[in-house]
Amino acid sequence: MSDDKDAPRPPAARGAAWGKGTRDDAERKFLQGPRPRASELGDALRISWQCMRGFRALHFVGPCVTVFGSARFREGHPYYELTREVGRRLAEVGFTVMTGGGPGLMEAANRGAKEVGGYSVGSNIELPNEQKPNRYLDRWIEFPYFFVRKLMLLKYSYAFVAMPGGFGTLDEIFETAVLIQTGKMKDFPLVLIGKSYWEPLIAFLRGTLVASATVDAVDVDRWVLTDSPQEAVELMQDRAMKQFGLSYGPAMKRRWFLAER
Repeated sequence: MSDDKDAPRPPAARGAAWGKGTRDDAERKFLQGPRPRASELGDALRISWQCMRGFRALHFVGPCVTVFGSARFREGHPYYELTREVGRRLAEVGFTVMTGGGPGLMEAANRGAKEVGGYSVGSNIELPNEQKPNRYLDRWIEFPYFFVRKLMLLKYSYAFVAMPGGFGTLDEIFETAVLIQTGKMKDFPLVLIGKSYWEPLIAFLRGTLVASATVDAVDVDRWVLTDSPQEAVELMQDRAMKQFGLSYGPAMKRRWFLAER
């Protein structure tokens, strides 16, 4: 990863449409169906390289909590301030705060972490030239593929917080829920903050999916719904320490012969 991607970038201009475009069409072509064998091999190599970039960049970020949320709620909105408090409280108990690195509630979580001296990370998707990651990131990395970006958001975290959001946030919530449901991921906490926003979704899941037996009640019962950042962070801290054995011991050492930094 080049040096310019290790430093914070300035935020996007207000009103810019986060996620509405991409700098290249590699992912679009990849998803268009079968292509010549050489192109498919090239795609496989590029995807493998993107994964390796992510693994190397994020290997030493420490135990993370990933915060999902909309890019559209800006500073001054109650959800922005609520998310900022979540970021602060997570950082205060020693978690690295990871987000998608964009504006809105992603920025709020990263900002809250930075304000109390915590470590703040962004896993970004490549967007139009005028789009930049938010300014509150200690480390960030960009990916051309959405699925590689989501892999990084999930791989390094011991808990997940969903703030109010749209299709992207719902996609992240349900992908996380499926991985937990199918046992691909440990029973990490999945916390939805904002009762009035998320209660209709929970009601739909219970009243339609559970009632139709397309999901089990336990799959919905795992989700924690609250308005309290303090309650959410205490739950995540307790679960991480007791269930997954995290501690405040020494961090992993970088190996100079692997060019780790």
